[in-house]
Amino acid sequence: MTENTQTPSSPDSELPTAYKPADVEGKLYERWVERGYFTADAASEKPPYTIVIPPPNVTGSLHLGHAFQHTLMDALTRRKRMQGFESLWLPGMDHAGIATQNKVEQQLAEEGKSRHDLGREEFVERVWQWKEEYGGKILGQMRRLGDGVDWSRERFTMDEGLSKAVQTIFKKLFDDGLIYRAERIINWCPRCLTAISDIEVEYQEDAGELVSIQYGEGEDTLVVATTRAETMLGDTAVAVHPDDERYKHLVGKQIKLPLTDRTIPVVADTHVDPEFGTGCVKVTPAHDPNDFAIGQRHSLPNMTIMDEHGVITVHGPFLGLDRYEARSAVVGALRQQGRIVAEKRPYLHSVGHCSRCSTTVEPRLSLQWWVKVETLAKNAGDAVRDGRVAIHPVEMEKRYFDWVDNLNDWCISRQLWWGHRIPVWYGPEGEVVCLGPDDEVPTGEGWTQDTDVLDTWFSSGLWPFSTLGWPEKTPDLEKFYSTDVLLTGHDIIFFWVARMMMFGLYAMDGQAPFKTIALTGLVRDERGKKMSKSFGNVVDPLDWMDKYGSDAVRFTLAKGANPGTDVPIGEDWVQASSKFANKIWNATRFALMNGATIEGELPPAEQLSATDRWILSRLNKTVAQVDAYYEDFQFSKLSEALYHFAWDEVFDWYVELSKTTFFAGGEQAKVSSRVLGEVIDVMLRLLHPVVPFVTETLWTTLTGGESLVIADWPKDSGFRDEAAETEIGNVQNLVREVRRFRKEQGLDDKQKVPARLDLSGTALAAHEAAIRQVLRLQPEGDDFSASATLPVGGATVALDLSGTIDVDAERKRLTKDLGAAEKEKQQAEAKLGNEAFLAKAPDAVVDKIKGRLAKAEADIARIQAQLETLPAA
Repeated sequence: MTENTQTPSSPDSELPTAYKPADVEGKLYERWVERGYFTADAASEKPPYTIVIPPPNVTGSLHLGHAFQHTLMDALTRRKRMQGFESLWLPGMDHAGIATQNKVEQQLAEEGKSRHDLGREEFVERVWQWKEEYGGKILGQMRRLGDGVDWSRERFTMDEGLSKAVQTIFKKLFDDGLIYRAERIINWCPRCLTAISDIEVEYQEDAGELVSIQYGEGEDTLVVATTRAETMLGDTAVAVHPDDERYKHLVGKQIKLPLTDRTIPVVADTHVDPEFGTGCVKVTPAHDPNDFAIGQRHSLPNMTIMDEHGVITVHGPFLGLDRYEARSAVVGALRQQGRIVAEKRPYLHSVGHCSRCSTTVEPRLSLQWWVKVETLAKNAGDAVRDGRVAIHPVEMEKRYFDWVDNLNDWCISRQLWWGHRIPVWYGPEGEVVCLGPDDEVPTGEGWTQDTDVLDTWFSSGLWPFSTLGWPEKTPDLEKFYSTDVLLTGHDIIFFWVARMMMFGLYAMDGQAPFKTIALTGLVRDERGKKMSKSFGNVVDPLDWMDKYGSDAVRFTLAKGANPGTDVPIGEDWVQASSKFANKIWNATRFALMNGATIEGELPPAEQLSATDRWILSRLNKTVAQVDAYYEDFQFSKLSEALYHFAWDEVFDWYVELSKTTFFAGGEQAKVSSRVLGEVIDVMLRLLHPVVPFVTETLWTTLTGGESLVIADWPKDSGFRDEAAETEIGNVQNLVREVRRFRKEQGLDDKQKVPARLDLSGTALAAHEAAIRQVLRLQPEGDDFSASATLPVGGATVALDLSGTIDVDAERKRLTKDLGAAEKEKQQAEAKLGNEAFLAKAPDAVVDKIKGRLAKAEADIARIQAQLETLPAA
């Protein structure tokens, strides 16, 4: 545990009777920032601990997913700071190319304008203005949540330093032959008018149509099936499997392409599955990735039939039609010619949609910039395989390897105006020049810069080192790279995690961007349903913070955080966490009113009561347990452990069992007050990273310390007292048994009942006053008459319930319970006496039945004893 060096303040007079988060949180946070508690020092000799925040979009606002991950990152960095690390949690935002450009274009549309009315320079200036006016909203919300980030190091993916990093690594990749320009099939969004990467395509089941079309004439006919009939206008072959005997006579021949004046060849390719459909595949190399690959193998021409808006650009009758209009028109024309062999509507099939605007994506042959990922991806896989980077939970490794081991070259160019413009210039004689940040732009007539910008994930892929000053060799880079933990959702392994791994290892000479990748699940509603505006279940965390306080939201999110699994959350749970914060407040006020102090050393064990030794033993075990859970990113388990220690063991048991000591006063009360001060002090330190506001207020009042943010993290002193834990465990068992009996009788816990306690010969005797206090048991009077006697652990508790229970009803209830226990015993004995069952049953099953038998026998003994103590009817 920790050494207390602060001077204790005066008692609870500084604490209001009720905790009101709104009166505390804002002021506390600003005080932390003003005092520089979150500002990391690159010159410090302390060991570094670094987390870079997954940069939220500049268009965004704080949603529960952000609040969830930020709570966990804040808890990690706060704890490490308390442990003596130079703790850096670096904040910032992403320029979010497509999303931000769409926002400003929507704004312009309301004015009756488009970006083309403004021109590129003026439009980009307009986006910067929008960013200054609307962007960064999330940063203020982060303060509300209590994010302990180093605001002095806040970064933006298009600030001057990060722009230099982008240009530097682009040129380095270009010079190393890892960036190239080529025509390939890309995912094209006809709405956003840009290429998008594979991971920005969302697939969903759409109801389309499947039509089977007859190609060729006479005996030289084939039937192909397609869901995109309009693309037949760009077919340049039909493919069959080379071993398919049905079509061997046609391979190499030319057949008539319907609706056109062209003939196309029949080619043999192993990509074709002869068992699927007719075994024939139409080949449209300019509009399908698989067809493009077939076309490359057979030197087929690439025929583009649509423009960037998805409008047909070839063949008179269909020229100028939208792709969907063309689909209907082509099918109609084919039907008139009798070439439709079969039609199926609706036909459910998986269709790609733009993740930004939900428009159906169009595969399209396009000249784009690409990153050659083979070597980069292998390095990213090797870093995990050889242990340089750990993925947590380990089950997520498979998803990571499935991605990096099968990664295709990455299309990095986007046909946008907002973003990092590709640093390549084209000369009048066909020159292609890639410039670094310190290179001079070519001058002279005819030189132009590439008009495309880079994929947003290109710049955010540099985030762990560009934010620390790379490509310069800065003190921050030297001190804080590699970062320690990347904590992010499992849904962006592909978008972001793999990109950072590839770029970090490449730019930093094999030094991985982080030591651990801790993957979380996604936040869902209380029924486990995905949060969506269309479902009407999206929650603004600020609403809950306003209502219940930030600590309540944070504790609820941490309590649900099992590694890699989704997190359900509902308002009832936040309300329960609010009650927990109030419980901490009220119990600490009680402790202060009863002299709880951290002044002086803890008394030696021989001066402590069993209750004191029990709580100190439990305290140290909790410290060790919480530390182990933190190291394993088990936020749910550490939150549960802290909740049960604080509420159950400290507030419900230690405080209640110690009340008689406090009320009696004297030396033992002073000893217990010092123990209580120690327990509250350490408990608040342990809770602080998750619930920083309420704990800060209580701890500074209790200890007089400057701030929990810079206080020492508790250490396990090694103190254990199993005998005291057993002794208090027996007290707890007795109390629980009496409480259970009282509840069965319909008696309120606070109702006072005369009782005779026979605790002689047991360790319980030393706790009689505490037991009576906790159970509201009055001393027996002259007219005491035992209505029921409860035997518990060698002791007996006789209760005078005269006038409070119906003896006949109680006898019937106990008789019924006895019958059920005897039946359970008979069933267990029958199974354990069955040799055939024992020969086949697993040991675990046999042990379970033995446990049932033991419980049934104990229940029978307990119920029989209770029946014997009931007064005669």
